[in-house]
Amino acid sequence: IQQVFKQLFYMINAVTLNNLLLRKDVCSWSTGMQLRFNISQLEEWLHGKNMQHSGAAQTLEPLIQAAQLLQLKKKTPEDAEAICSLCTSLTTQQIVKILNLYTPVNEFEERVTVAFIRNIQKHLEERNDPQQLLLDFRHMFPVLFPFNPSSITMDSIHLPASLNLDFLNKV
Repeated sequence: IQQVFKQLFYMINAVTLNNLLLRKDVCSWSTGMQLRFNISQLEEWLHGKNMQHSGAAQTLEPLIQAAQLLQLKKKTPEDAEAICSLCTSLTTQQIVKILNLYTPVNEFEERVTVAFIRNIQKHLEERNDPQQLLLDFRHMFPVLFPFNPSSITMDSIHLPASLNLDFLNKV
């Protein structure tokens, strides 16, 4: 069950982050607030179901960081350093794309300047990020089955002749 929810939460993360990276109308401070609230609800649900150690919450980390990126100030060099240290699960390309798409929804917010985005790129140029903007929402985690050893010893097993397993020898 924990593996199923880890996969489900990864898909939620990938589809939501991809929409954020493709739609200018959702890259705003208020969307960041709404995303962070919804993610905290998912994390709380996981905790309530005692699945906080399933790895499902960790799959949401890029989305959490994108929501925080939308909420942070984006003006000074100190803001750029804070963004670079915070957004470790996002690639440079994703950070720059979100900053380029950022759209103020009221008069108190301002667009992100080109100089600020270049400053971010300069800070992140030593990263070896993959050149991939969108997440693969079809990615599948391997299914792990726990090993439960049998109490039956191999020398107590009798193989019927009708199975035609003459090539097996007891050692």
